[in-house]
Amino acid sequence: MSYWKNIKRTRKVLLRFLTDLFSRDLFRFSRKKKESIQLDYSLALSQEIKKNETFDSKVFNFKLASKLINEHVIMPNEIFSFWHVIGNPEKQFQKGRTIQNGKIIEEVGGGLCQVSGIIYHMSLIAGLKIIERYNHSVDIYTEASRFCPLGTDATIVYGYKDLRVQNTNSFPVKFQLEVREDTLHVKLLSTSKLEENKLIFNIENSETERKVLLFNEESQLLSTSTYKIIPELIS
Repeated sequence: MSYWKNIKRTRKVLLRFLTDLFSRDLFRFSRKKKESIQLDYSLALSQEIKKNETFDSKVFNFKLASKLINEHVIMPNEIFSFWHVIGNPEKQFQKGRTIQNGKIIEEVGGGLCQVSGIIYHMSLIAGLKIIERYNHSVDIYTEASRFCPLGTDATIVYGYKDLRVQNTNSFPVKFQLEVREDTLHVKLLSTSKLEENKLIFNIENSETERKVLLFNEESQLLSTSTYKIIPELIS
């Protein structure tokens, strides 16, 4: 990472820390739980890990991220913050493919957006409260190459864009991730049964962009995601 890019990132991390401190969100983040909590109920979701030139690094990153996330239990009213759990990717993660400013590049921690995305998707299904989430700026996939439904992605940029999910239930929940061969699995474990919400997708297409309106069964709008279409990037 260049000197000036590192300076800009450090500034953003500090500003985000101060914002969290004054809003008191810093004290609501989930923490590692050493004591055992019996979590008898679960919802499950899986995604294929697509093969590409950075597949091995991607699998390494997914396994490391899973290990860190699996240590956290989210107590009632606590917030799961992706970057609070994962930390600075420069310290432990490998390079992988990522989208930045509408371009595909290789960067340390690349590919972690599939981990944040599957957590976001599971959170929607479980009815957890989404505090912060960003969709990718472009859609680079065909329906055949897509690993998650359009509108359920969650891009993350350390110090700037986070995924934050709040447990508004009266009981603890926990994301449990696992990588098996070419598949990423996530379970949301809980001490009481969670109802599985059906998601309804309304996709509006134009020549230059796709807009996804995501609703629940009660026709409540959960999110709006807009993606540019750049034909030369589609894979």
